[in-house]
Amino acid sequence: MLVEKIKSSADVHCLSQADLKTLADEVRGTIIRVTSKNGGHVAPNLGVVELTIALHKVFDFPTDKIVFDVSHQCYTHKLLTGRAERFETLRTSGGLSGFCRRDENPADAFGAGHAGTAISAAMGLAAARDRLGGNEHVIAVVGDASLTNGVSFEALNILAETTKRLIVVLNDNEWSIDRNVGATAELLNRLIMTPAYNKITRAARRFVEKFIPFGKQIVQAASQFKKGNKSMATHGTSSIFEHFKLRYLGPVDGHNIPELCRYLEFAKTTEQPILLHVRTQKGRGLAPAIANPEKFHGCAAYDPETGTVSRSSPLKSWQQVFGESLVKLAAEDSRIVGITAAMAAGTSLNLLKKAFPQQYFDVGIAEENAVVMAAGMAARGLKPCVAIYSTFMQRAIDMVMHDVCLQNLPVVFCLDRAGLSPQDGATHHGLYDLSMMRCLPNLILMQPKDDDELADMLKTAFDSQKPCAIRYSRGPARGVPVKAVPAILPIGKAQIVREPQDAPAQIFIWALGAEALELAHKVAAHFAGTTVVNARFCKPLDTDLLFEQARRAKVLVTVENHAIAGGFGSAVLEALAQAKISVPVEQVGWPDRFVPHASTAEDLEKDFGLTEEAVVRRLQHLIGQ
Repeated sequence: MLVEKIKSSADVHCLSQADLKTLADEVRGTIIRVTSKNGGHVAPNLGVVELTIALHKVFDFPTDKIVFDVSHQCYTHKLLTGRAERFETLRTSGGLSGFCRRDENPADAFGAGHAGTAISAAMGLAAARDRLGGNEHVIAVVGDASLTNGVSFEALNILAETTKRLIVVLNDNEWSIDRNVGATAELLNRLIMTPAYNKITRAARRFVEKFIPFGKQIVQAASQFKKGNKSMATHGTSSIFEHFKLRYLGPVDGHNIPELCRYLEFAKTTEQPILLHVRTQKGRGLAPAIANPEKFHGCAAYDPETGTVSRSSPLKSWQQVFGESLVKLAAEDSRIVGITAAMAAGTSLNLLKKAFPQQYFDVGIAEENAVVMAAGMAARGLKPCVAIYSTFMQRAIDMVMHDVCLQNLPVVFCLDRAGLSPQDGATHHGLYDLSMMRCLPNLILMQPKDDDELADMLKTAFDSQKPCAIRYSRGPARGVPVKAVPAILPIGKAQIVREPQDAPAQIFIWALGAEALELAHKVAAHFAGTTVVNARFCKPLDTDLLFEQARRAKVLVTVENHAIAGGFGSAVLEALAQAKISVPVEQVGWPDRFVPHASTAEDLEKDFGLTEEAVVRRLQHLIGQ
């Protein structure tokens, strides 16, 4: 296959247009074959095959620098930069990452797993090039959804003042994960109806100015005429980029390699920042992905013929339990509203959207805006629930502190995918939310042991009239039936779920969350006299129960699906230290390292010593057995 012979951009430079078409077909087939087995971001990558090939045809990576936003659409880039032989290992333990990683290949100029950062990063690369006297080209490939993110506009605001040579390629496929919303999406939809007006090249202008009498005046008049016509034809829509002092080109067919190459060659010659607007089809080449791009944005293994996605469990997911519970509460109280940052299906807020669309809001990929908007709603008497993945909630911690907690506003945060996101890796693991939020006054932090307790916590959060955050994991819940009427839990009270029957209590295991509790029960079975506590609350802690048990414990163990640094175990140690209670404490959680991707969570738990056997050995050593 031709794709197996491509080791760098230099190999793409030598290909004919017929070869490029063959290469595109082979790349698309390879992506479908591998992701159907390994899962992955299928639809985004199928949509940018020709665009990525054109970029490698025109530019020279890694000498030139490319930054992808979000970088989950980098599969073709990996295949063209010497990684085709390892592509079968994509998203598996020890294999290729599903994102760009600077430590994986020199052609990955910048890593990213969150939206909106590419223009800023590319601007930084370009500014460094200018400062150091380099001559390489810098390209930022951004999705249309990235322009709903405030960071992108912060970068655009100073781009032209920072560097004169930077190319922004806007990959416009009308989708992020859910269909794009807001004025930016409407703007881009209007732009696709406009003709391309960028006809006069720099060379042509110079020719007219130099060799034709009154050439400068002619060029100036033509420029004014062109701007006037453009404004009339587009109703000023393309001027949003020109107001940022970017030259606008497009829209261009993102699947026409010769046309893409012509525009990219022109972009190389410009002496001002330029934006090339490219139209692509998400999921191109895979019928099920075209029909359902939301489902195939990121998915598990699937059948490429039928589009059936593999399901590892018949149980409801944590997300579905949350979504159904929220709908029940919203039916009883119209003041309850749900807010998502372009993740309606991923968070299961699509259930609220379907049941009560007037109580549902999608702000696009703009987590900061979601949080402040929720604070405004709460200040006016509504009961907002903001459902955001733990890893993306990191972007809005400032707003959680300044706009919610400082004003003690009753906003409920549901932190989806807290814990591991194994195949996505370090950019997507939700291992830091407790550390970032536990220090904030007024905020209640909790994690359920099962489906029913999640419903109870959601009811408790709305009833508390305080800022609350509930974290829960990715994947199947525990299959525990949810009672018809959720209970209101006593704030800050833990629950003893296992008491020793065979010996006096000497080991006390405090676990936060379902996965931690499951591990705690397994470990407890190895030791006589072991009590297991479902902590429920990370903040406030049940210090009454904790101190009573700690005073008679031989050893106290904390278990959490979170980083140890600043997490649940740290909260327990702080409380014990303040009470001047001395007891050996063994913390079980994730170490102070970024956790990589792997095929399964079990692989990572084994690598990091978080299996039942590893924890049992630690405790045996600690208590001298």
